[in-house]
Amino acid sequence: MPNTISHPTVDDVYAILQTVPDPEVPVISVLELGIIRAVEEGPTHEFTVTVTPTYSGCPAIEAININIIAALQEAGVKAKIKSTISPPWTTDDITEEGRAKLLAYGIAPPNGSASKASLTGNDKPRACPLCESTNTELLSQFGSTSCKALYRCIDCREPFDYFKCH
Repeated sequence: MPNTISHPTVDDVYAILQTVPDPEVPVISVLELGIIRAVEEGPTHEFTVTVTPTYSGCPAIEAININIIAALQEAGVKAKIKSTISPPWTTDDITEEGRAKLLAYGIAPPNGSASKASLTGNDKPRACPLCESTNTELLSQFGSTSCKALYRCIDCREPFDYFKCH
């Protein structure tokens, strides 16, 4: 196997997870998305990767788990997936690096805190990710996936996805 790790550590597993892309937004890793809750090494040197789906009906979670195991196996790491829904994932779990990558990819990252978005009702993008104009309008509550809304910039006239706070 290429790039096989003879004595993998928890840090090695995290480094591998940094290379596993989210299947719906491949510019961001599962680690940057914030769905990896823990990595633990067991007594037989098998690792357990705890994963929280972005929501309970996420259609990509099976592909994510398969991709995680495949990436670890390719490196010679024995691992299994443990799924958890508590605590639930929120957009607050997306790393700053992940938010920057979403923006560079043309997806407006979540604006503010998921815990406060429902209280204020002000969950909308800061600006168009293409031209940075704040003159935007909501086209649809659902974009390319149900966790995104579809907006249009009134200035540059381009549509874009906004990763809703949740």
